[in-house]
Amino acid sequence: MDPITIGIIGLLVMLLLFLTRMPVAFVMTLVGFLGFSILVSPQGGFSVLARELYSTFSNYDLTTIPLFILMGQLVFSAGISTRLYDTAYKWVGGVRGGMAMATVSSCTAFGAVCGSSPATAATMTTVGMPEMRRFGYKDALAAGSIASGGGLGMIMPPSVVLIVYGILTEQSIGRLFIAGIFPSILVTILFIITIFIWCTIAPDQGPRGESFSWKERLLSLLGLAEVVIIFALVMGGLFAGWFTPTEAAGVGVFGVLVTSLVRRQMTWEGFKDAIFETLRSSCMVMLLVAGASVFGRFMAVSRIPFEIASWVGGMELPAIVIMGLIILIYFLGGCILDALALVMLTIPIFFPVVTLLGYDPIWFGIIIVLISQMGVITPPVGINVYVVFGVARGLPGGGVRLESIFKGVLPFMAAIVVATILMTIWPQIILFFPDWLY
Repeated sequence: MDPITIGIIGLLVMLLLFLTRMPVAFVMTLVGFLGFSILVSPQGGFSVLARELYSTFSNYDLTTIPLFILMGQLVFSAGISTRLYDTAYKWVGGVRGGMAMATVSSCTAFGAVCGSSPATAATMTTVGMPEMRRFGYKDALAAGSIASGGGLGMIMPPSVVLIVYGILTEQSIGRLFIAGIFPSILVTILFIITIFIWCTIAPDQGPRGESFSWKERLLSLLGLAEVVIIFALVMGGLFAGWFTPTEAAGVGVFGVLVTSLVRRQMTWEGFKDAIFETLRSSCMVMLLVAGASVFGRFMAVSRIPFEIASWVGGMELPAIVIMGLIILIYFLGGCILDALALVMLTIPIFFPVVTLLGYDPIWFGIIIVLISQMGVITPPVGINVYVVFGVARGLPGGGVRLESIFKGVLPFMAAIVVATILMTIWPQIILFFPDWLY
């Protein structure tokens, strides 16, 4: 059998194993090891397995991931998200649908110091859901805005998905972080416009909340001080070249820890929970990276990525059409795979194609993270939907029906589609800021 046929069989076997709910990292490692062993030799397979596992867990660059995850967990345990929500609510809570707008805005701010989509969704469900119910918001808008806004943590730096993409494609993590700032703000604005239109058409979905004086609004900005300082320190240090990404993550962890201790909002139990969740999430990410590396070796010797690149290069289609097909594949893949797993699984296949077409790798990284953001709210995986569903069950007023959450995220999916179209037509929305700074 020729290498391409074996590569296709390997892809089919991998998809079948996904249906058994076997962990994605183990599936990619197993299929990659067996495929490489068949195409090269069993000794070569064991050599690749040992080398990739060792190089992943001894890679200094990957220490960025657990540090940023720890920063997000400490932010969650210290209650910073509550102050973010309070500030956003005092500024926009008085308009129709304002509490949902406050939730989306808080998700963006929380993502700036967290970088985890499920963590953002879980936090904002705890903080925002009871308040929106208290003011008579329907579950579809309330839960839909939380699940969708939680996805902003994937694109707002520091983003774990962007870190992994940068490592796999050898792109500057600093440039990727900078490139993610404007798109995350654009998506937030589009989400707010979506809420405004929705509540204009159906006013019962989001009644007006309380109105606050300008003095109260300005005083509430003090609650953002620590977030602004930490974000400015981490990102400013990267911009200025003071820190490497790993050092910036360490500075962020230290800043959050000091802030929470000064405010006396970090308990010993909260600290232990943050460490445990960081360990669990970091191990999952590291295993995914290792599995993707082994699978990437198999794809390389099967020559599938190169054949696809050659086939695409010979197509009589405009580059924009081919990119549209790749984006569609990412959207469909996001419906059945976790965003991080999807990126690591497909980068060995599509990255050569994208570079052959002449697209900027930084632009492509932001686009696929944006598309993957749709995957966290799209059935059947829709991890943010299930996070909101699970957390809401323990809140006052009972849980939320899954159908209501999926119904609530549909308008926000349309906003993400609009954002993707805008950034594809005008790539400088993504590239202007990093090009200017670098």
